[in-house]
Amino acid sequence: MTKIIKDLLGVSAAIVVLALGYAALSYVDSYSKMIQPSSFRSFSVTSDAKVTSIPDVAEFNFQVITEGGNDMTSLQTKNTDTTNKAIAFIKSKGVEDRDIKTEAYSVNPRYETSNCGIIPYSVIGGQAIKSCPPPSIVGYTITQSVNIKVRDFTKIGDIVGGVVKNGANQVGALSFTIDDPTIAQGQARTEAMIKAKAKAEAIAKTGGFSVGRLLGIQEGSQYPVYNDRLMMKTTATGSESAPAPVIQPGSQEVSVSVTLQYEIK
Repeated sequence: MTKIIKDLLGVSAAIVVLALGYAALSYVDSYSKMIQPSSFRSFSVTSDAKVTSIPDVAEFNFQVITEGGNDMTSLQTKNTDTTNKAIAFIKSKGVEDRDIKTEAYSVNPRYETSNCGIIPYSVIGGQAIKSCPPPSIVGYTITQSVNIKVRDFTKIGDIVGGVVKNGANQVGALSFTIDDPTIAQGQARTEAMIKAKAKAEAIAKTGGFSVGRLLGIQEGSQYPVYNDRLMMKTTATGSESAPAPVIQPGSQEVSVSVTLQYEIK
């Protein structure tokens, strides 16, 4: 009888050990799936959505280029005064300081080279060598570039034309953009998520399984800057008349793509 009892106790102990081992393995497996969602059988779906928005900011840059002799102080003063005059005009049209940014300021020397063909040869060490003096600086060119953001599109024509009248030598093409794209991105993201979820349900139904927990999300956004050239037309016929730009900012698409990873149940 004692032997039978000992055998039963041994079997019971073995069963308990096996049960504890199985529970431990099950816990480890469940925990690993919690920290590593890829341990699940899973599938992924990708969907995208686009939201069309109207640009609310126009940008352009202008340059003031001043060329002269070797009097650097005079050139810098002239360039600065002209640039400040153009900026003062822009501010008078309601453009705020935050929308005016100096992008570049450069000082470049201008060189003059000699025509070596008309310079006689020199004899050095018994060899005839053509003498050619090094290039000499004959003046400097100062360039200041300023970037402007215009939020009131009704003033763009006056501002672009006005900076030229106030001393700008070059004016770049306009580009149109959305100042804060987060609202449009949020709308596109919501639409893309809804489409992705619907696609996942359709795939699961066709495949004969159920959609489980959401295991992961990846997102990609595309936010291109919409560029357009000024369309010019003449509004007057006098000799001093200037063409006025017709501003047409058009529309812009903000695109968001999402990839959802689901557990297969």
